[in-house]
Amino acid sequence: MRIRYYASPISGREYVREYINALPSKERAQVLSELLDVQGAESLSEAGVVTRQIKGKLWELKVSAERVFYVVISGPEMVLLHAYRKRGQKAPLREIEVATERMKEVLAEVAAAETSSIESKRKKS
Repeated sequence: MRIRYYASPISGREYVREYINALPSKERAQVLSELLDVQGAESLSEAGVVTRQIKGKLWELKVSAERVFYVVISGPEMVLLHAYRKRGQKAPLREIEVATERMKEVLAEVAAAETSSIESKRKKS
């Protein structure tokens, strides 16, 4: 499965990559190892990673106390949206809201690209 980091349309920053790079080496290695497992597999179940559905297409990858929100789009491609360190029983609402907004942006981009592709195929016909 292909992995892509969400990039802010304004700044171009890849927040999840920045978060992972700022982790202590042990935690960073754990997260990157899980992502490599996902990348080398055809599906998340094959990768053997621990995930949880948050709502709709928004999912969470669990790596020790680290959490990475993601959405899977066609391809299949996993887009990493937001990451945080779990401190309580439930995911904080603010963390879910950030991930949800980013997911909406990604899904809108995908829909626009698909519409553009369909229109260009019609013009060729």
